[in-house]
This record gives sequence, C-alpha cells and structure tokens, in this order.
Amino acid sequence: MEHPASIGKYDLEEYLGGGMSHVYRAKDRLIGRTVCIKVLTPQGTSDPEVRDRFLQEARMAGNFCHDNVVAIYDFGEDNGNPFLVMEYLRGNSLRALIDEKRVGSLGDILQIALQLARALECVHGQNIIHRDIKPENVHVNAQRVVKLMDFGIAKARGLNMTQAGFILGTPYYMAPEQIRGEDITSAIDIYAFGVLLYELLAGQKPFRAETPEAIFYAILNTAVDLTPLQQAKVPEPIQQLVSRCMSKGAADRPQSFTDIVGILEGHINSLSGATVVHATPAGLRQQQPATVSADVATPAPMVKPRTPLVWYIAAGVTLLFAAAAVFFVIRARSGPGTLPATISSPAGDMTLVSAGDFLYGPEGQKMSLKAFYIDKTEVTNAAWADFCKATSCTAPPGDPSFPIADISISQAREFARWAGKRLPTTEEWEKAARGTDGRKYPWGNDEKQQDADIGTGTAVAVTTHPEGASPYGALQMAGNVAEIVSTIAHPTPELVNEFSKAVTPPPTEYEPWVIIRGGSFRKKSLSAALTYEYSRIPARFTRDDIGFRCAKDPPNQ
Repeated sequence: MEHPASIGKYDLEEYLGGGMSHVYRAKDRLIGRTVCIKVLTPQGTSDPEVRDRFLQEARMAGNFCHDNVVAIYDFGEDNGNPFLVMEYLRGNSLRALIDEKRVGSLGDILQIALQLARALECVHGQNIIHRDIKPENVHVNAQRVVKLMDFGIAKARGLNMTQAGFILGTPYYMAPEQIRGEDITSAIDIYAFGVLLYELLAGQKPFRAETPEAIFYAILNTAVDLTPLQQAKVPEPIQQLVSRCMSKGAADRPQSFTDIVGILEGHINSLSGATVVHATPAGLRQQQPATVSADVATPAPMVKPRTPLVWYIAAGVTLLFAAAAVFFVIRARSGPGTLPATISSPAGDMTLVSAGDFLYGPEGQKMSLKAFYIDKTEVTNAAWADFCKATSCTAPPGDPSFPIADISISQAREFARWAGKRLPTTEEWEKAARGTDGRKYPWGNDEKQQDADIGTGTAVAVTTHPEGASPYGALQMAGNVAEIVSTIAHPTPELVNEFSKAVTPPPTEYEPWVIIRGGSFRKKSLSAALTYEYSRIPARFTRDDIGFRCAKDPPNQ
C-alpha cells in the first residue's frame, strides 16, 4: 500500500507500523490536534471478514466515553479503504512495561488493574465482550493513566459475526470455554483479566509452553500455580482474586467487573501501611518493611460468654462438625462410584477413557486427563439422518453404516449438541487412540496396514477392522475418515498458500483453522495414521474423507 500524504483533513506525519491495517501519527488541520489514524489496507479491504471486524471496531469503540477507553474521533473511507481516527496515545503498552520490569510498586500495579477493570465495567455495561484482553491492548501514559484499546474482535452479546463455535483471541489469555469453542460470555474477559493481573504481579505468565496446543492443554487441564505470587509477597486477597478470575468454570469466577472493582478499591485503600514491592524477573521483591499500626498488631480481647447456654450450643455445634467430618472421611475412603465401561447414546455406544497420565505427541510428553467417554465409532450416515429428522436438515445419501463426511466443524458441533455430547480435544482424541503406553498405532507399534483403511480410495463401514481397535475399544481411529477435533490450530504461511488452491475465496491466517486426526482412506502411507500425527485445515474446508466422533464427560465431573 502506497503511503498517502494526507487523508481528508488529516496530514500524515509518521508511519507507526501495521499489518492488515497501517497506523499513522497525523495532525487534524482544522483544530491542530494530533491523532492516530488506522487505515485498512487493500488486502484487508478485500477480505470481507477483516473488513467487517474493522468496521465493528469503529462502531463499538466509538460508542464509549470513558477515561480508560481509547477515544474514537472520526471514521471514513479513503480511495475505498476504511480509516479510523483515534486518540493519539503517548507512553507505552503494558507489554513494554512488563517486559522492561517497569510496572512499579504493588500499589502502582493495583492502580493499573483498577483502571482496566473500570474500563471493562463500562464495556460490559454496554453488552460488549472485548475478547482480546492482553498487555498489548492496554496503554499506560507517563501519568499512569490506562487506556483499553483494540476492539477489532469485540462482540456484542447476541451478535454472531463469526461462525458458531469458532474462537478468536490470543492463546495465553483465552478462557477454557473459548478454546472449546463454546458460546462465550463476558466471563472470558474476566478470565483474561486474571491472567493479565497474574503476569503483572509475578512478572511471568501463569502457563508457559512452546506451542499453542500445549498452551491450550495447560489452560484446560492444569490448575493455576500461585507459588510465584506467594514468593512475590502478593497479599492473600489479591492472590485469591487472581485464582477466582482464572477458574476453569465461568460460574466460579467473579460475576462482574463491578465486583472486581470493589475488591481492588478496598485493597488499595488498605495499602497505606503495606510493604512496597517492585517487579523483578522473578516477580516482586520487598523494598522496605511494612509499617503496622498498633491497633492492627494488638489482638482483640476475648469476649466471655454471657450465659452458660452458649457453651452448650458451642459444644453441640462442635459435635455436629465432628460427626460431619467422620462422615466425609468415610465417604472419601469409599471413593466415587465406578464408571461403566460403556454407555449408550442417541448416536451409538461410547467407551470410557479412564482418568490418569498418558504419553502425548511424538516425544511422549507426559500429560494427565480426567475420565471421559468417546464414541466407539465415527458418526455414521444413519446417526446423521436421525439428527436431520430432529432438526429439519437434509440428510446426504450414503450407506447408513459408513461415516458421515464432507461437513464443517460447525455442523459437527451442532450434531454433538443435539446428541448431548461435544467434540473431543486433540489430547482426548490422542489418549483414546493410543492408550497410556505411547503406542504408534491404536493396535500397537507394528506396521499392520491391514488394520486400517489407508490408501484404499474409499471409506468403509465404521465397524470394519475390529482387530485395529484402540486400547479402549474405539474403532477406526487410524484411517477411514480423518476426524475433526475441537482444538483450534494456527496455520503456517505454507499451509495458507497450499489451501489457496482448494478453498474459495482463498483462506487467510486470520480466519479459524482446526485440527483433524487419524489420517484417511486418501492417504498413501500408514504414517499418516500415527496416533500423534495431525493436520490443520481451514474451518470452512470440507471433503469426503473428513468426518468426526464425539466425546462426553461422565456425570458429576
């Protein structure tokens, strides 16, 4: 894109960078105000989804009037390219402050967090979910005033701008329900706020991994470790706030930023005699001793019972708690009920994959999963026909015993929802396929191509090759049709180029991509069916050798 000298009444003074949009420092000729202009490139303008997000950012951010949300002044088009005129911000992103260890004292950090919480309180008050809370999207000026930026993927509640089930955001800050592709609520911003606050206080991210898939696994399965916060002498109430915000379940998080604002304000007001701490590579370090007032240090006098009846009541309560403790100890020792090895469902039998460790990926990384059920077979044409009868869709022709194929992930999710199930994660799929001993194929380590529908050029019935079953009794996890899982993927430039010949319009790296597992009848080599191999495809890509199977959590898990 050739850089213009001016856009409308704005003289462009400095190019600041950009990707799908170019950003400039500019001067409003009429009133002399310095502004920031973001111009969508011709490439971005030609992509309907990118253009829609750009226009959405203008509409949403333009509706806010808050000291801690970046101001939008103007919007228009220049030679067919939309542009957005924003407040010009001097200072640094919060990412720069974290990386350069300049976040300041505990009080400074909590003031930053409080301003951000107030901004998000305002955003949520207008029924908007930001969806991309991260340090890069938070600006701090020299006066320590915080500005929330970048509403490019924000979403109004009820607005379905992207296809159902697809997710957007930055991996480290994504909530579990985002990763699973579930319907999102404002609770995802609360989760991301917790991650950001953890990083501010500890000087490191709560989950560290090399690949998006490993990050997603940690977010879904690993409890947040508060040890770095404890080592940094972060006060217990703030540790608990971080822990609650990062709860795996949305219902366990604070239910609004109003609640979070109240907690932060209360703790900031109590900091007058607190220890001053500063960020270091290891987190926060103490700089000077706390000053403790006498009324805090002196324990309150014990209050004597006013009547002997109080002692009887106290004794009764003590006995009641003791009896309850004995009950729960006995119950805990007896253990939970044994889960059935198989269960029936509207779309076929499911087999239990027991809880515990397994070896994941080509390097055999040790991971642990909760127990779950997985379909014994790929979803069949017969099951899909039942789904279509119930939902008034059109069932494709095909042998009832063959796997359904040539459908998108959004269609697979709709089927799973109808059946009371979900799609498995990539980790769940792999454990169900290879068991706990790290085997190369579902049946073991032998190169037995006769146990898989590979290189045949056609699908077969889902119960074919029972001798190739996985350790948990799941069939056709090698070959037949490749299987879509719920985990999202990030494409390489080579993949984007490869699929540009197969998808119309050509895909971009910005649109949703998903993972498929298990190889298919189209593949020529058995290596495509290795239990740890996977491929990435655009989420809108369908083909006659791509199907799926479902998973389900046990009751009360």
